[in-house]
Amino acid sequence: MDPYSRLMTLSVDELRRRARIPFRLLPDIPSILSDFARSIAAEIRRGNARGEPVRLILPVGPVAHYRELVETTNRERLSWRNVHTFQMDEFLDWQGRPLPLDHPLSFEGFMRREVFARIDPELRLPGGQCHFPHPFRIGEISEKIREAGGIDCCYGGIGYHGHVAFNEPPISRWYRVGVEELRASQTRVVALGDDSIVVQSIHSAGGYSAAIPPMAVTLGMQDILSARRIRLYCAAGERHRAIFRIAVAGEISVEYPVTLVQGHPDAEICIDEAGAQPIRVGLR
Repeated sequence: MDPYSRLMTLSVDELRRRARIPFRLLPDIPSILSDFARSIAAEIRRGNARGEPVRLILPVGPVAHYRELVETTNRERLSWRNVHTFQMDEFLDWQGRPLPLDHPLSFEGFMRREVFARIDPELRLPGGQCHFPHPFRIGEISEKIREAGGIDCCYGGIGYHGHVAFNEPPISRWYRVGVEELRASQTRVVALGDDSIVVQSIHSAGGYSAAIPPMAVTLGMQDILSARRIRLYCAAGERHRAIFRIAVAGEISVEYPVTLVQGHPDAEICIDEAGAQPIRVGLR
């Protein structure tokens, strides 16, 4: 018996009553992306008003919200001089080595080129305040988080199988990882699951799976769950409908790592109204 089948058919009101992570509905996916941009800008604005540093974990995926964030930054003269960013993850090639920064799937290359470089120079964060996980300096980014004073807000999406960053479900016939072990997981190199590669290929390579790097380096759940706030955005339409329901109301399990966010004191998931509706299985 599928333990999640009943969960898929609950009304939105019933799902909200059962939810262990609060969720917020927005009219459509463009509204989600705009909210994503406004939320990051609000974190920076609030820190500037208080004269305090702003420490953020940021994802690449989704990426469409960054254009509005940069436009807001430059229009409002929103200073990033006291912002510290920590990238969630990064693709690696089959040998576990970083991609060149000019590779079309390099997360670091995207952030440097499409976000940081587009912020007006006088508003831009200093280069030493943007941090990326590196497979050869595996503990460095967690140490930088500690030096900065911890994370104010962790932003992200949710993977098809519930991964946050590239915390893939640690499922193997040879070993077992428990919930508490996954909760305490640190920055590490991972092999991507088949489903992650397929979904990434559909989204980024026209279904050409061979174009997707097969490995990644990721922040562990320990750094993510230690953030003072967690904001996750479901902006991928149909593929987010089932995992959204499991995330907010499924049992905590390593099969769906996002469920470990349940119980966090200040977490929220945003999804569009259509994506939150009950799932009806059928041909169409």
